[in-house]
Amino acid sequence: MRILVTGGAGKVATSLRSRLVADGRVLRLFDLVHPPEIDGAGAEETVLGSLADPDAVAAACEGVDAIVHLGGQSKEADAGEVLRSNALGTYHLLETARRQGIKRLMIASSSHAAGFHVRDAATYPDGLPAALPPRPDTLYGWSKAAVESLASLYVDRFGLDVICVRIGLWFPTPPQNRGLATWLSPDDGARLVEACLSAPSPGFRIIWGVSRNTRRWWSLAEGEEIGYFPKDDAEVYAAERIAEFGEPDFDGDPELNRVGAWWCDWPLGRRMG
Repeated sequence: MRILVTGGAGKVATSLRSRLVADGRVLRLFDLVHPPEIDGAGAEETVLGSLADPDAVAAACEGVDAIVHLGGQSKEADAGEVLRSNALGTYHLLETARRQGIKRLMIASSSHAAGFHVRDAATYPDGLPAALPPRPDTLYGWSKAAVESLASLYVDRFGLDVICVRIGLWFPTPPQNRGLATWLSPDDGARLVEACLSAPSPGFRIIWGVSRNTRRWWSLAEGEEIGYFPKDDAEVYAAERIAEFGEPDFDGDPELNRVGAWWCDWPLGRRMG
């Protein structure tokens, strides 16, 4: 099985490469630059190019069985940049998949596509549903909401199977005390990708990309429906994070009780470093 991984030189893809090693599996890494060398990598190929170039995308997809789409602009930028890198780039990928008969895609959306939703334990005791309507907190989040709607179109019109993952904080350890709720560990990230690749006929789905954190307030139900059962819990880092950042208030603090946290407060014109 050959899997195209866009954004193949990025941090998330780099953390996945050794975790996705399997007999008979080849990862084709697609990016603007060569991916770093890592220990434990399996069979790999590298294709250089841009998601903004439909010919490069077509070449990268040749002979591919499934796609893990991690590439694009990952921070706030102006409208032209986020639309070119994320919406247009994803269009090129989906259109190429349609033309080449590639049916299965996992697409990295973002929690920022739903950033202005607020924790509501009374209404959602098991956590905010993954498929809440978009409430983007930035132009970046808006571009990810556009990607989700585009994926839905390609599922409904052309019969693709596409799972969009509203990713939380995918880091080696949970950053700040916000990460106690929204962390996605690298090992759970790999479990999530495997579930997205193997779920039978999922159609169009949106799931949260989050670990089984004790303080989690995003639902795991939608992920479990496709076979994603995370194992890691940010609580093992709680004492360290609280000592540095204080006890988090996920009910009342607007930097913690909104999906998009402080991104909801930043001016649209400001680039996020």
